[in-house]
Amino acid sequence: MSFASSFDRAPLDSRQSVHPTAIISPRAQTGRDCYIGPYAIIGDEVILGDRVRVDSHAVIEGRTRIGDETHIFPFVSIGLAPQDLKYRGEPSKTQIGRRNRIREFVTIHRGTRSGGMLTEIGDDCLLMAQAHVAHDCVLGNNVLMANAATLAGHVLVENGATIGAYSGVHQFCRVGREAYIGGYSLLVKDALPFALTAGNHARCYGLNSVGMRRRNYSQMVIDALHRAFYLLLSAKLNTTQALERIRAEIRGSKEVDQLLRFIQTSNRGIVK
Repeated sequence: MSFASSFDRAPLDSRQSVHPTAIISPRAQTGRDCYIGPYAIIGDEVILGDRVRVDSHAVIEGRTRIGDETHIFPFVSIGLAPQDLKYRGEPSKTQIGRRNRIREFVTIHRGTRSGGMLTEIGDDCLLMAQAHVAHDCVLGNNVLMANAATLAGHVLVENGATIGAYSGVHQFCRVGREAYIGGYSLLVKDALPFALTAGNHARCYGLNSVGMRRRNYSQMVIDALHRAFYLLLSAKLNTTQALERIRAEIRGSKEVDQLLRFIQTSNRGIVK
């Protein structure tokens, strides 16, 4: 994700709509055509891109950057200190990309020294009401977090993943590309890309074929992944044996190669 090195540090002008009850630090930086609603609070080191909308009672603090055309709904909290007992006030950051929709009562906390000093969200994400993104999490593009979905610290969510309502993801877990996590799930291991994972504790139920078709993957790709998931989950092979069979039987599939790399780089183990 990339951001401009700086936005114009100009005072608010006629191109911007700012409610008189909003509290905006004179040190904050704002892009063009922003809207800042009643009782919103914008801190000293906040940078807003162009056409950002901050609705009533939202609070944005810390070293936080918000990308163009992001809409922040009422009572959202972004960039405040993390809920980490090891945090000692280090000047960590929060970066949020473009065209995101961050719904009511979402909380997004800044990073910590032990996690790289950064919490980061990509472009075109939807975080539904009451979702929580803890310190040092990294979300890719087109991620959907449903109502009250919760990420503990240091979680990685890859592009296109969906995390269902009231689900929780343990610290240091990964959610793979275009994974679908069912509602009320509890993840304590890595959730496989392209897969349907659900339950408490979560289990993997194979390829998310409905999601694959909705995203216009070819039948060839779907068939290759179906075979890979069969070998991994249903063929009575251990993980090492399954990976060997997948490599031997399925060649030339970029998506299968991504699945294999995800498994091979897992530190917490995978949900099976």
